[in-house]
Amino acid sequence: MKKSSILLLVAAIFFLQCAPSQQNETIENDSYLDFSERDDQYEGGIKMIPISTPKGEFNVWTKRVGNNPKMKVLLLHGGPGMTHELYSCFDGYFPSEGIEYIYYDQLGSYYSDQPEDQELWTIDRFVDEVEQVRIALGLDKDNFYLFGQSWGGMLAMEYALKHQDKLKGLVISNMMSSLDEYEKYAKEVLGPQMPEEVFQEIMKIEEEEDFGNPRYEELLMEHHYQDHVLRKPLAEWPEAILRTLKHVNPNVYVYMQGYSEFGITAGATLKGWDRRADLKNIAVPTLVIGAGHDTMDPKHMEWMSTEVQNGQYLFCPDGSHLAQYDDQKVFFEGLIKFVKEVDQNTSN
Repeated sequence: MKKSSILLLVAAIFFLQCAPSQQNETIENDSYLDFSERDDQYEGGIKMIPISTPKGEFNVWTKRVGNNPKMKVLLLHGGPGMTHELYSCFDGYFPSEGIEYIYYDQLGSYYSDQPEDQELWTIDRFVDEVEQVRIALGLDKDNFYLFGQSWGGMLAMEYALKHQDKLKGLVISNMMSSLDEYEKYAKEVLGPQMPEEVFQEIMKIEEEEDFGNPRYEELLMEHHYQDHVLRKPLAEWPEAILRTLKHVNPNVYVYMQGYSEFGITAGATLKGWDRRADLKNIAVPTLVIGAGHDTMDPKHMEWMSTEVQNGQYLFCPDGSHLAQYDDQKVFFEGLIKFVKEVDQNTSN
């Protein structure tokens, strides 16, 4: 969503204004929560990691939760330009399973440095950033799971295609492998589900590139966000999502994604991105997560799980783009099962 869309959505939300499972037998509670031998004990798991870029050195924010030498999950948030706060609900599920996980704000996001040089906002540079974070956190093929959702799923695919020898497992959540296919699905499947006059009005605004028209945000709020981004009334959206929207960096988002909610705006740097033909090169165990009401085509994501060499598909029938909230039980049961199965299979 464009800058004004994001700000108006935040304003509307403020105006209107996760169940534990059995403890992982291999990780005891006192060991899982023990920070005493860690270099990040001083700030309770928070570590600012220096990142080298063609434009100089910057710092990105990370926070580790738990200890597990075999299962460490690095979380790549969506956007681009959103924050790790999208995943606050992981606190309700991973600790009781003994799975270590790392929150991480990518460069340009709220808790990390926010340089203004647009030459930094490229896929290749973000991939290099993830690799530097991996090294700094001591993650490797014996313990490193990479989870990415939406833009984070795109970034996770790109990372795996370059560095899968460093991975133990890969999770691509709520993200298709082609942005042209995403745009086609949005316009040919999701759009027609709206009242005809509503969809026609939205398409007219997009054709005229009249994205500053307040009517655009109004229509999306009523007919799109609550149906396909998070399936709850805006007044009931989780507090963590409100913080994410409040903290979004629209300069990064708009430069890479553009203004449209039905595709990638012409001129945005992600326009035309397509990795369909390359999925077959991903050999690391991979879980693809799709949802029945997602902004992304669940059938395409199921297909992706058959294209990678060692794939599984998790379908969240009641979920949308943020299925970790609106189909939470299915989402976390499937994700935890995958992480543990990969660990068991690679330990044998």
